[in-house]
Amino acid sequence: MSTDVTKTAGSLAIRPDQTVWTPEQAAALQQGGIDNQVAPAELSAFLHLCQRTRLDPFSRQIYLIGRWDNRQKRKVYTPQTSIDGYRVIAHRVVAAAEHTLGYEDILWCDSSGRWYDVWLSDEAPAAAKVVVVRNGQRFPAVAKYSEYVQRGKDDKVIGLWGKMPATMTAKCAEALALRMAFPHDLAGVYTAEEMAQADNPEPERHLRSVQPGEADPWATPGPQESAVVKGRSLPAQQLADKATDATDQVVVKDAYRKAHADGLLTETVKVDRELLELGAYLIARGNELAAPAPKAQDEGITDAEFTDPAAEAEQRLRAAAAAAGLDNLDEEFQRSYGLPIAEAGVQQLTEMTGILAGSAGAA
Repeated sequence: MSTDVTKTAGSLAIRPDQTVWTPEQAAALQQGGIDNQVAPAELSAFLHLCQRTRLDPFSRQIYLIGRWDNRQKRKVYTPQTSIDGYRVIAHRVVAAAEHTLGYEDILWCDSSGRWYDVWLSDEAPAAAKVVVVRNGQRFPAVAKYSEYVQRGKDDKVIGLWGKMPATMTAKCAEALALRMAFPHDLAGVYTAEEMAQADNPEPERHLRSVQPGEADPWATPGPQESAVVKGRSLPAQQLADKATDATDQVVVKDAYRKAHADGLLTETVKVDRELLELGAYLIARGNELAAPAPKAQDEGITDAEFTDPAAEAEQRLRAAAAAAGLDNLDEEFQRSYGLPIAEAGVQQLTEMTGILAGSAGAA
């Protein structure tokens, strides 16, 4: 079986040794909906992805979809294919490796947690489960309907999600399972079924007056109020905020000692819209500042005690992701391993680093 990417004839054909888009290819991409807001790094990563997956953007096998990002104040482009594209890649890989590929029966779950091997209800299922079997090894994945359903501005389910909710949920579960079974080959590209929810409108905040005797849900907590805010410890959050504002590693180490003494290291805090474990965040923040370390006898906290192997493994993983052109590492890691990077162990971080290192070396 040929390993060439050249599916399209003529000047649009992508060569395996190509490093930049040709003027003809760039013009065709722009005609297909990619505007001037796309970043050069996104275009370069897309070319590498097309070469690695051997999917042809000019035959509409793979797309680069732009969506507005409020944090970056611009469109952010994400590679996207269909579940059929995933299947093509999977079958191509197992054929080349002389492996086997199979599926177990799809299961659907209702809101009570009961599983069915066929979904007959007119209501949408709560979740679907797909198990991909690659060379005898099982890769199970569960997709929740609520996490992927596509809705319109009036919060009404739209598109195929309104017509075939069981099928669409199963496709998302299959995509998750295939990406676990083929992490190198499918890293960095998502299916249209998974990304439909990315176009959901932002929820509106409806304002109304606080009624007499009713607590104001938006009021700033006072010193005598509960020390827990939406499941997060307020003292832990204050230490995290202190570390975020710090410009000296010593301040972060003081916060770490305080958290350790008060038993707060495992508390969840919010940092830049992400929920993280306080201890892991303080270690990462301290390493980020990289100030001269205090002497080992300073309050009994040594550099060896402050250094976290998982934090070091995460740094190596992020470096490998940058080298491989994977710009959505956090999303890809959670989809592949079922947990955020901040909660992962050294073994999982090292495994993903090896996969991405292999991807960069093969490019």
